[in-house]
Amino acid sequence: MALITLRNITLAFGGPPLFDGINLQIGEGERLCLMGRNGTGKSTLLKFIAGEIPPEGGEIMRQQGVRVALVSQEVPRDLEGTVFDVVAQGMGEATALLAEYHRVSHLLAVEGGEGLLAQLATLQKRLEETGGWHLHQEVERVLNRLSLDADAPFASLSGGTKRRALMARALVAAPDILLLDEPTNHLDIDTILWLEEFLAKNVTTLLFVTHDRAFARRLANRVAELDRGRIYAFACGYDEFVERREALLEAEITRQALFDKKLVQEEAWIRQGIKARRTRNEGRVRALKKLREERRQRRERQGTATIRLQEAERSGALVVEAENASVGYGDRAVIANLTTTVMRGDRVGIIGPNGSGKTTLLRLLLGELEPQQGAVRLGTRREVLYFDQMREQLDLDRTVQENVGEGNDTVIINGRSRHVIGYLQDFLFPPERARTPVSILSGGERNRLLLAKLFTKPSNVLVMDEPTNDLDAETLDLLEDLLLEYSGTLLLVSHDREFLNNVVTSTLVLSGDGQVREYVGGYDDWLRQAAAETPAAKQQPAKASADTSAKTRERNEKPRKLSFKEERELEALPEWIHQLEEEQERLHATLADPEFYRGAGAEVAALNTRLAELEGELETAYARWEELESLRG
Repeated sequence: MALITLRNITLAFGGPPLFDGINLQIGEGERLCLMGRNGTGKSTLLKFIAGEIPPEGGEIMRQQGVRVALVSQEVPRDLEGTVFDVVAQGMGEATALLAEYHRVSHLLAVEGGEGLLAQLATLQKRLEETGGWHLHQEVERVLNRLSLDADAPFASLSGGTKRRALMARALVAAPDILLLDEPTNHLDIDTILWLEEFLAKNVTTLLFVTHDRAFARRLANRVAELDRGRIYAFACGYDEFVERREALLEAEITRQALFDKKLVQEEAWIRQGIKARRTRNEGRVRALKKLREERRQRRERQGTATIRLQEAERSGALVVEAENASVGYGDRAVIANLTTTVMRGDRVGIIGPNGSGKTTLLRLLLGELEPQQGAVRLGTRREVLYFDQMREQLDLDRTVQENVGEGNDTVIINGRSRHVIGYLQDFLFPPERARTPVSILSGGERNRLLLAKLFTKPSNVLVMDEPTNDLDAETLDLLEDLLLEYSGTLLLVSHDREFLNNVVTSTLVLSGDGQVREYVGGYDDWLRQAAAETPAAKQQPAKASADTSAKTRERNEKPRKLSFKEERELEALPEWIHQLEEEQERLHATLADPEFYRGAGAEVAALNTRLAELEGELETAYARWEELESLRG
């Protein structure tokens, strides 16, 4: 059954229509991956489905009562309060109660007092009566998994952390349809794996945009491509979609070539003059006019970017060597006893949890940070080019052309002078787009612009911090090929598992406790090698288990006492587990009754879905109970 139906949707912002008669249905249980080139309107389509912007024409039909939640690339500016306050907004009517409970708990832990204790007891009772205690646990579970500080002011967070908080808000809302726009941006690999598992188990209907091919392959059971204002849907997974799309593109090229050949023949015929004016040929003249109009209306597929790297004079054979190098802040060792050697031509991947020290490691290897212990020896003739994932090198108020030209009309590329407008066309910015402010570009277009800006400069050491964010599949493939052909040295920080597999020759893995281990090959090679190590020496690889990194952090933490809030949570958990088990028993009894299946219809599927949810909730509750009991000792 379709939860949402789009019928003949049109939308334009000047120029060619962004949506030119879009038709799409989103059915219950579908996990639909929306693909398309940068700038084709994928984010706009998600906002339209969420009801944030209206169409110019057509209609959208929603099943009555259907709830939609969107996590977009942009962060709303009107959100206030703590991270917990923002995330709890996803709980609807329970939001105010949950936020007040969290606020009073925090005050009690800081100030104490009988008045606050009585107030907290009243709130706890109201939570128990309304089922809000379970919602509170769900908010805290998601906050913990996304490494978010519940008490931090939302306004003080970085852009990436704000997006993680908005992701948490959508996840706890449990909507009928979840819309995600580039959900893996700013997440580390462990968190992406957890998110994949969470979505696969807990989200029934999903529409998402992603550049992460492994993420799309894991989740999508249907793929739709937005191309030249139209939607083309494929009832298959990601890999089959790629094959079928290539076949369709080849067929389109052949069809257009035949059309163009026929048009040339008819134009040659009309130039013969008098024969074309005979009455019996008037139909052929009308057909020619129709061909001309059809050719005029044709929207060509966006071309492929022509990206070239300027390579500087070769660096010395040694790029950098670290021996027992350590860096820390206060009592915390960020990098401990690092020993590694990077030679000219190496392509080194760097992965690790957010906050584990990836940026610190880069600064150490680039010579921007002195080690507090040990030594770092830099090679000679290094020309370093740095790609910053936050795109801080771009001035949003200036145009695309001004950002690249920096006040000049020309740039020097491989020793030759080129006009900025012509150079930008290699990166798929037509002249009219090159004259627009950067602020109106999509995320993928901004990434392409940053590549264009950086590649005007020669290098022999390329440092790329999350370069794949928001790039479309074609540009991503091109960037992979470019890096494989690059004869210089590459240091690559990325959460994109497939990109790492395809590009790097070795991988530095940060564990978060200062340890950095080196493995030959890419992401999958690391998993195999880490799994084969002895238990004492093995650094656990990031598998699909949702709790791997959390358990590692728990083992590394010093024993501590339970907070007041955790004590109350521990007291409430047995009763909550008892309620879940009773509901589970009732469902088992109902589903075991043959009479239930006579005319039950859709209720059978609903009860089975709820039974699966209960199993997950019980597993989470038991795990939390054991965790709190172990902390209490």
